[in-house]
Amino acid sequence: MKVLRHHVYEYQKGIRHLVLHTSSVNFEKEIVKLLEKKNVDYFIQRFSDQKINVFFGDRKCISVLKRIGQKNLSEFTDEEDFMLGIMLGYDTLKQCERYLKRKNTNLAAEAVA
Repeated sequence: MKVLRHHVYEYQKGIRHLVLHTSSVNFEKEIVKLLEKKNVDYFIQRFSDQKINVFFGDRKCISVLKRIGQKNLSEFTDEEDFMLGIMLGYDTLKQCERYLKRKNTNLAAEAVA
C-alpha cells in the first residue's frame, strides 16, 4: 500500500497522468476506498485469481482503457501495447523499439502459418 500511496501522490502532483499498479486481490477493497476517497478515476482488471492490475489517473486515460476492453495485457495488440506504454509515460524510444520488435515477431509468425 505504501507504493500505491506514492503513485497516488505522483498522480496528484501531475508527474503522471496514468498509473498501473499491480496488487493482490486481498487489497482490492482498500485500494478502491483510497482512490475513491482521493476522488481518482480507476479501472481494475483481474488477471488471475490472486492478482489485479489497477489503472488510475486522468478520466480521459481511464476512458481509453475501458474502450480497449477487459482483456489481459498479454492479449493487447501491438498497437494497444504501444499506446498503453506511451500513456503510462514509458520512454518513447524504448516503446518504439518494443513495438517494432513485437510487430516483426508477429509478422514472421504470420508468414510461417
